[in-house]
Parts: sequence; C-alpha cells; structure tokens
Amino acid sequence: MTATAPRPGASPIRRPFTAAALAAALVSLVFGLLLAGAGPASAHAALTGSDPQDGAVVATAPKEVTLTFSEAIAVGDGSIRVLDPSSKRADTGAEPKDLSDGSTVRYGVELHSGLPDGTYTVAWQAISADSHPISGAFTFSIGAPSETTVALPSEEVGGGGPVGTAYGIARYVAYAGFTLLVGGAAFVLGCWPRGASVRPMQRLVVRGWVTLTAATLVMLLLRNPYTGSGKFADAFDLDGLQAVLDTKPGAALVSRLLLLGAAALFIAVLFGTYARREDAVEKKDLTFGLAVGGGVVAAGIAATWAMSEHASTGIQAGIAMPVDVLHLLAVAAWLGGLVSLLVALYRTPDIGSDAVRRFSRVAFGSVLVLAATGIYQSWRQVGSWSALTGTRYGQLLILKVVLIAALLAVAWFSRRWTGRLTDTAVPASAEPEAATEADAEVADGVDPERAAQLARQQAVLTATKKKRIRDADPERSGLRRSVLAEAAIAVVLLAVTTVLTSTEPGRTEVEAKGTSTAPSAPAAGPVNLSMPFDTGGQNGKGTVRIDIDPGRTGSNELHVWVDGSDGKPMDVPELKVALTLEAQEIGPLPVVPDRLAEGHWSASGVQIPMAGEWKVDVTVRTSDIDQVTIDENVKIG
Repeated sequence: MTATAPRPGASPIRRPFTAAALAAALVSLVFGLLLAGAGPASAHAALTGSDPQDGAVVATAPKEVTLTFSEAIAVGDGSIRVLDPSSKRADTGAEPKDLSDGSTVRYGVELHSGLPDGTYTVAWQAISADSHPISGAFTFSIGAPSETTVALPSEEVGGGGPVGTAYGIARYVAYAGFTLLVGGAAFVLGCWPRGASVRPMQRLVVRGWVTLTAATLVMLLLRNPYTGSGKFADAFDLDGLQAVLDTKPGAALVSRLLLLGAAALFIAVLFGTYARREDAVEKKDLTFGLAVGGGVVAAGIAATWAMSEHASTGIQAGIAMPVDVLHLLAVAAWLGGLVSLLVALYRTPDIGSDAVRRFSRVAFGSVLVLAATGIYQSWRQVGSWSALTGTRYGQLLILKVVLIAALLAVAWFSRRWTGRLTDTAVPASAEPEAATEADAEVADGVDPERAAQLARQQAVLTATKKKRIRDADPERSGLRRSVLAEAAIAVVLLAVTTVLTSTEPGRTEVEAKGTSTAPSAPAAGPVNLSMPFDTGGQNGKGTVRIDIDPGRTGSNELHVWVDGSDGKPMDVPELKVALTLEAQEIGPLPVVPDRLAEGHWSASGVQIPMAGEWKVDVTVRTSDIDQVTIDENVKIG
C-alpha cells in the first residue's frame, strides 16, 4: 500500500479526539469545580461555646473571655483578641491560657480592668487538629450595646483567598499523583509484569511520582500563608517555615517527601532491573520483594494523610487512621489501575486478556475494601440521618456515593467486555512501500527533502496501522470506551473526595450547633403583648400594646402603642421598657423608645442576647406623680 503526500496548502489531517484530550478537558472541569467552590476551609474543630456568650449583655466587665471548642486546636500569640468599641485591644495581649479539662477544650485571655460600657468584639484564629485553619468573631456588651468601629481584615478568615484556592488545588493534585503512582505500580506488578518495559506505563508511574512530589512541596511552602497571613510572599518566610515544621501537618508533609525518596528507588528497580530480568524464578522472587517494599512505602505515604487530617481527630482515632490508610490504598489500586488500563488499551493495544482479567479481580477486591471502610468512615464522620442530609459534609458524601454507584454501573459493562476479550489480533501489514523508498533514497544520499516527506508519510501510515490493529477487535474497542467512561467519572469523584476531606464533618457541625439529631422546633415569631394599666390618677387607665419583631435572638424592632380607656391613642409624659431573662440572670436591659406619633413609640436595634422566657417591664407615667410598672412574661427565640 502506498500513500500520496499531502498537497501544499491542503488541510492537515484531522485526528480523532484522543483520551489525552478528554483527560485534559476533565482536569479543566475539575479545577473549575474547585475554583467555583473555593472558600475558607471548614474544619473538624468548631467553636461550641464562649463566656460571655455571643450577643450577651453583662452588667459588669468580666475578668477574662473563654472559648470552648469541639476538638483540640493549636493556638499562639494573638489567636484570641478582644477589641473595644474603638477597635483597641481590651485583652492583655498575653498568649491564650489553656483551660482544658478532660475532654473539654477551652482557652481564655485576660482583660484589662475598668473596661467601659459598650459592645466588644472577640476575634479568634487557630489551627484544628486535622490541619485546617479555623477562625471567627462574635460580640458581647458590657452594660448596654453600643456602636462599634471594629472592622476585621479579610485575612482573619483562615484558609481563604487565592492562597486557600492554590492550597486546595495542590491537595487535589497530590491525591491524583498518589493514585497514579501507587495504582500504576500495582497494575504493573500484580496484573501486567510485561508493562514494566513498556514506555507509556513507565511515563505514567513516573509522572505520578513527579506530580505528588511537586504538590507536596507546594503544600509545604504554602502552609504558613494558608494558616496565617494569606499572602503568597510569606511562602518563603524561613521563620514561618520553621514554625510549620514544628506542627503535625508540617511533619507529615516532610515525612511524605522522605518516603517519596524511597519510592524513587522502587521505581528505578521496577523499570530497570525488574523490566530486564529474563529468568522466571528470579523475576518471581523480585516481584515478591518489590510488592512488599512498595506496599510498605505506599502505606507510609497514605499514613501521612491519615495522621494529620480528619482520621486523626474525633472518636476512635486509633481505629480510624489504619482504616483511612486502607481506604486510600484501595482508591489508588482501583482508580490508578483504571487509568493504567486505559493507557495500556490506547497506547499498547496488544495487552493480553489475562492482564485485563487480573485487574478486574483487583478492582473487585478494592471495591469491597472501599465499601467496608467507607461505611465506617461515614458513620464516624456523620453519625445521624439528619447530619447526612442537613450538613454540607453529608450532602457531599451523598454525591460521592452517587458517583461511586455510577462508576460501578459502568464497571459492570467493562466486566462484560472483559469476559468476551480474546488475544486474537489482526496481522500487521507489510512495511509501507514509502518507507522502503525513503530508506533507499537516504542511503543513496539523494533528495533529502523527498526523503523527509516520505518519512512523514511513513509515520502517518504506521499510526494508521496501529489504530487499525487496535480497533479490529470489537471487544477491545468496547472495553476501551467503558474504561474511558470509568476514568471520566473517577476524575470528578477524586475532586469531590478532595473537597470532602477539607469540609467540617456532619457530626461535629451538629454538635457545634448544640442541636440533637431530632428535627429542631420552628423558631418563634413576632411577639405581641397587650397589658392594661392604671396609674391611679385622672385619666390614668389604659392599655399598652407591644410588638417585638422578629421576636428572635439578635436585633429586633420594638413598637409600643398606648390607648386610653376610650380606645383612642393616648400621649403620656414618660414611657420606659426593660427586658429581663431571670433564668440566666441577664438584665434588666433598658429600652428607651422614641415617640413617633400620638400614642406610638418605637425603638430599633433592640438586642435579645439569647432565647428564653423574658420578662417585659413597661413603666407608664401619666402625670408628675402618677406612675405604674406592669410586666408580662413572654417566650422569645
């Protein structure tokens, strides 16, 4: 068969949409998903209480402010700051005191004496035990609420901004590199030993190693700005880097780099000595040695995640960490092996059916491990049906389960194609005549331009011949399509898993809100009161009507109407309102409404610091000497 050279100016040959192009598109989609959902990382630890409480109004200035957390945290100088209404420091500036007792995690800071009345802001920032930065702010008032000029800078939100986005992308890339490295090596050793000498398989595993190493270095450099200032320039701050190395996440990243050095030696032996070994007995012994050594290194790398993230905190941490290692290894064996199979089917179409069937068994075993470890992890991190459906972690977990179900559905088709697979291939055709002619002309030293043109034709014909061999077997074509679909779903699944690992677990979120697993009662609505009064003087009888809207904790609008005994609006010389929560010894909180019209008074921004049974006191004065105070209890919040 001969080929005609393309005419000058002719359109270039259109090549089919390749697996590499689809993978690039999927990676772009995933990065778009990560960027769209980028934001401050939620973490395992959460603020569960404080003294004074958020929004509370206290009669006298407290000596200290304490914060209680759901899990262990790391704090430093400036982790808890108390700012007065003019934005000046009201605390002494000392490092927070550890007031923890047993399972209760509590930290506090001392306040200056003689603080004036007004609204104070408490800003806090810390590092959760599972490596994520956490931060927040709340207010309390001394005497009565007041205006405040406190404006927290954006970097107070730990883990957010461009640095948080870059760190999140590096986390995803690290997971992807680990999957390719471990899954690719396991595929070669356990399913297709001949693949050790195949260049595409070598490139896949090496790229996995390079990707994981580069992502780990980026995470190590970004760790300081990620948990602190949020500025890229601080990535090269040596003092900040030293502080990172002294933390559990920093030690885990350094350990991962050391283990990747051992992984580099493993790769050199796998694609060097092992690939060239001819003796079957010696190769079997070397396979066993590589499998044991590689398994230890892979488990060690997986442990760097398990020992520094969600699995290392919370209930049953001693069980959760080894379970998490098994989960990560099963993910790598399944998804990394899936990508390896896809590369082999497209780049080395002569891969034997035995190798495909061996991977099918490995994938089935990995799914069983994933199911067992995933059920345990879900119970540990969610804990209830309401947390599964009512928290972001639970919703992401549901999405992950749906993606796994879709992956298994497609895998079922792959197993069907695998069952039909044979090793019969279309014989290769004879070498193209163009190649012979090109070789002859080069040998004679005649017309190098013509020889180069014929060489290009030879490359096209060779690629066409390989594609014809690859597509000649319909079972292999069907298997390639189904495996490609599995890989597409796996890319998105890995993205969801990455987001899931940086999201506050549902169990912790529910506990932090102080709610039970049962559905919460609906919030109370606006408060409406009608209280008759009699000051004892002339025209001293009437009715006070009060509306408090929305009738919840926080800021409320208060309206008061005074009607005379004839039912018409009645002006009085003085009207005062006070709120008291006797059960918590809060109040009385004075409210002085402004007169809007005859018999109508109003006050805005009335602060209700906490829900409960509040006593509403109303003082009405109808003359210089005639006055009465009436009260009624009402449920607010």
